[in-house]
Formats: sequence, structure tokens, C-alpha cells
Amino acid sequence: MLKLPSLDQFITEFDTVLRTLAAPAVSARAHPDAKIDDVAMSSAEKAHAAGLMRVNHCGEVCAQALYQGQALTARDPAARQALRQAADEEVEHLAWTQRRLAELGSHRSVLNPLWYAGSLAMGVAAGVIGDKWNLGFLAETERQVGAHLQSHLNELPESDEKSRAIVAQMYLDEMSHAELADQMGAAPLPQPVPQIMQLTSKLMTQLSYRF
Repeated sequence: MLKLPSLDQFITEFDTVLRTLAAPAVSARAHPDAKIDDVAMSSAEKAHAAGLMRVNHCGEVCAQALYQGQALTARDPAARQALRQAADEEVEHLAWTQRRLAELGSHRSVLNPLWYAGSLAMGVAAGVIGDKWNLGFLAETERQVGAHLQSHLNELPESDEKSRAIVAQMYLDEMSHAELADQMGAAPLPQPVPQIMQLTSKLMTQLSYRF
């Protein structure tokens, strides 16, 4: 049976929202591009790289909200811990993409609060349905994010080695999360759920690239 969060829990979760949307994220690991020098790019290349990194940053904001909602409603302590661990690594991704956006002279998506609210609601719903579906949602989310990251590696300018290094490490982390969820008993999501997730992701990608 699900328990309502205590006042302390509510404050903690609200703090997570504020830190994700407003505060600079901090990475425990070294940034993947730390030892790579920046290079000059054309205005078009720089704008495209910034758009892609804004999409990636937005995806990490959504991941924080999803995992927060899923962890709140997960019944199994092991599943809850796996979600918290994944969320911690996503904070590092936030830090990496935030700094790269600043280096590219660009900004975070102005729609992040909207995406956060929607993702949090989906995470709560996934957890309410049951832990095996909760983990299944985690695994499917990570696989779809991984596919996006692979496409970005193909789209980023070849000269933008800093952005490429960040995206490559993010991909490895996302696949690790998906594998962990599968090992813990994730149930494959029935259609049309994955398709709906893809359509939602496509809308988010198109809007956050521009705004």
C-alpha cells in the first residue's frame, strides 16, 4: 500500500524540483570533455550543437522528474534505490550539458518547467501501476534516450569534440541504467506505450531544440 509523503519528504522532493530547474548542477565525476580543447566553429555549427545540447539537457530534466515520481511510488526498496541511483547520475548529466550550453553561448529550454511537471506525473503513474512496470518504464525510457544520443553523435559537428565526448559518456550511462532495470525484473511495456513515449519525446525534442 502506498504511503503519503511526510512533511520532511515533501520538503526534500520540492528541493529536488528547485535544484533541477533553477540551481547549477554539480558533477561528482570529472566532465567528460575536461581535457578537450574547444575549437572554432561556424555560427551555423555552433547553433546546431547548442540546439542538440539543449535537447539533451531537457532530457535530463525530464529524467530527474521521472525518477523522482517513480521513486515516490515504488514499493520495492531495491527498485526505489535503483531509481535514486539513476537520478544521481542524471544530475551529473545535467551539470555536463549545462556547462556545455554556457560554453556555446546558449541557454536552457524555457519549457523545462512544463516538461518537468509532465514527466513527474508520468513517473508517479508508472510507480502506482507496480514495480515490474515501473522498472520497465525505466528501461524503455533509457533505451529511447540512448537512441536519441546516438543520433546526436551522428548530427553533431565533427569538430565539436567536447560535445561529442559528453554525449558519448551519457549514452554509456543510460545503457547501464537500462541493463540494471532489466536485471531487476523489468517487464517489457506493451504497445502502444513505447510508441506514445516516442511521440512525446519527439514533440519535446522539436520544441526544446528551438526554445
